[in-house]
Formats: sequence, structure tokens, C-alpha cells
Amino acid sequence: MRPRNVWQALTRPGYLLSPWPWRAAAYLLTGAVTGAVTLAVLTASAVAGGVLALAVVGLPLLVLTALAGLPVAALERRRLRLVDADAAPGTHTEPPAPGLRSWLTTRLRERATWRELGHTLLTACLLWPAEALLLAAALLCPLAVVATPLLLATAGDGRETKVLKVWTVTGWPAALAAAALGALLLAAGGYVLGVAAGARAALTRLLVAPPDGGPGPRVVELTRSRARLVHAFEAERRRIERDLHDGAQQRLVALTLTLGLARLDAPPGGPLAEQLARAHEQAGAALAELRELIHGIHPKVLADHGLEAAVADAADRSPIPVDVAFAPPVPRLPQAVEAAAYFVVREALANVARHSGADRAGVRGEHRDGRLALEVTDDGRGGADGARGTGLTGLADRVSVLDGRLTLTSPPGGPTLLRVEIPCEPTATAEPCV
Repeated sequence: MRPRNVWQALTRPGYLLSPWPWRAAAYLLTGAVTGAVTLAVLTASAVAGGVLALAVVGLPLLVLTALAGLPVAALERRRLRLVDADAAPGTHTEPPAPGLRSWLTTRLRERATWRELGHTLLTACLLWPAEALLLAAALLCPLAVVATPLLLATAGDGRETKVLKVWTVTGWPAALAAAALGALLLAAGGYVLGVAAGARAALTRLLVAPPDGGPGPRVVELTRSRARLVHAFEAERRRIERDLHDGAQQRLVALTLTLGLARLDAPPGGPLAEQLARAHEQAGAALAELRELIHGIHPKVLADHGLEAAVADAADRSPIPVDVAFAPPVPRLPQAVEAAAYFVVREALANVARHSGADRAGVRGEHRDGRLALEVTDDGRGGADGARGTGLTGLADRVSVLDGRLTLTSPPGGPTLLRVEIPCEPTATAEPCV
């Protein structure tokens, strides 16, 4: 298996005979050249921008200086191919809208932009001189020592010559010994260049090409995909509600009316009248169940009047008394938040009625500092545990989709407190917010 980077190549026996030492040298050489050119350009841009800033003309130059890390980082990601075959993707996100202003705003707000600028300054001020010095020490100096016999033959007339202007070599035996020493130094320098290139590439990848594009873009994409799922769920819920209301419910109403008219025409007291009466009652029960199902999916009072009115309606439908208090009054919230909050309250009250043995329950809510907080309490036996069932887990998952948090306090003997917090700002149109 061929090595994919210089680190893997360094562990192979034939490293010195492979192209990797020269690729490492080329990587360090191009890095030194890039750093020197970047230093000159940054210095000129910063000086010109500072001088012309009073005339406003220099402000674009200062902005360009701040964005200098973008092209340098793009070049660095390409240069990585010399010593690392793995992909080196950028970490920038796409602007939300076309145009220069949107692009500039997005780039200036990204951490990746400033991280790449820091890498550029580090390259221009510190790294390129170190790379140039290392190339001279590990490559040029050993090559000069290896060339001692050639220097003795051409410049020393076969008698003596100076190597690196500091070492005098006299005679051919000393020249050949110096050449052998230079070969050993060149071999050691090949490993030194490989290690330096690998370290330089690792630093570059850390700053301008984190593995898999870095955690930031993945988090953003996960957040966006989660928001899309919430919107898709709400759209599908509204479609099902509309189909049930306008389709199945209307058909059941028509069937109930038809059975009622048939009962009037059937002879009283006969078996046909009894069957029609039974069918009429079953159709009426099915219609009532369907209406309750539609109301549970998304009650009309929630869409028309908001969360506070919907919670009050759910409390009225509860078989046990429920005290409802919202202070201050909750404004209209995004549809996804209102639907999730109503679902939690409705399911919590249903659990209280089924399992708690409570005589009374309460719902309190408020919206402060961009957060909706709801508390459902009861005076029942307590001992509720989310680990023993999927009901509370489902509620927590429903809230967590909106970056919310659900906490439960239910000691044995009661009371039980279910608290929900969902971050979201009010909206005049009650549209979902992302």
C-alpha cells in the first residue's frame, strides 16, 4: 500500500530512495516563498490602508487585509497535496443570499476567516524564515559538503579548498571523506525535512482544513436539517388535519345524516330499524372520535388564538380540575413552538389523569428574555420516572428538536413538577422560526 502522507512514508525502509524527501523539500520551499510574498503584500496593504484611512479610501484596503487569509488558506490547502494526499476541504459556509454584501458579511462573521488570517500572519512572520533556514541547514549545506571533491578539482587546483567558507579541506583523501560525510548529512537531512514538512502540514490542516470540514459546518448543517424536519412535520400535520376535516369528517357527517333519514323511513319496531339505529349510533361515535382526533392533532383554538387559549381549552377538557395561569400573557409564538408546547401540556395532563391519582393540577407559563417556560404540577402520588417508559422520553425529544429542555421532579408521595423551556422570540404572524 502506497503511503498517503509523509508521516507514513517516514516509517517505510525505502524513504530516502522515494520521492517523498524531495516532495517535503518542495513543500517547505514553496512555503518559504509564499510566506515571503505574503509578508510583503500584507505590509504594503496595511501601510497603505493605514495612511489612506483618513481619506476613507484606505478602508477597503484594510478590509482586504483582514480577508487576506482566504486566498492564502486556499493556496495552503492545495500545497498540502505535496505531502498529504488526504482531502483538505475548506470550512466556509455559503452566504445566505447572492451579492458582495452578503458574502462579506458572512465571511467577516465566520471563525474560519479569522483563524485563516491568524495562520497567514503566523506564516508571514515566523514560519517562512524557519522553513528557509531549515532548507539551508538540511539540504543546501550537505549538498555543498558532498560537492567538496568537485570544488577541490575546479576551485582548489587539487590542493585545497574551503567548504561553506569555514572549513578548509586539503588533499583528495580529505575531500572524499568530506563527501562521504556530506552524504550522511544529506540522508539525515532528508528525514529532518520529512518531519518538518509533516509538522508544518499538520499545523496547516489544523488551522485551515480541520478534519471533515471542522465541527462548525457540521453543527450548522445538522441544525438546518433539524429545522427542515420540524417544518416538514408541521406541514405534514396541517395536511393530515385538513384532509381529515374536509374529507373523512364530511363523509361521516353525510353518512350520519343518511342513516338518520333511513331510520325515519324504516318501519318502527322492526329489525331493520334496530340495525339502522345501531349504525346511526356507531357513525355518530366515529364522528365524535374523529373530531377529537382532529382536535388533538392541532386544535383550531391554537391556530386562531394562540397557546394560552389552547392550554385553557385543554384544562377544561381534563377530567380533574386544572388551574391555568400565564403571567404576563404569552404573545403569539412560532407555530412549531406553540404546537410542541401544547402537545407537552396535553400529554402531561393526560398522564396526570391516568397515573397520578391527583385531585388537582396546575399549568403556569411565561415568556421572558426570549424563552417560553411552562410548568405542569399535580398533587398526586409522584414517583414518575422517564426511564421506565417512552412517554416522557417522547416529550423530551419533541422539545429538544426546538433546542428546548424538559426536566421532571417527582419524588415518591408527590408533588410532581414537569418544567419545559423552549427558546424562541415572539412573532406577529406565528410562523416557524429557525
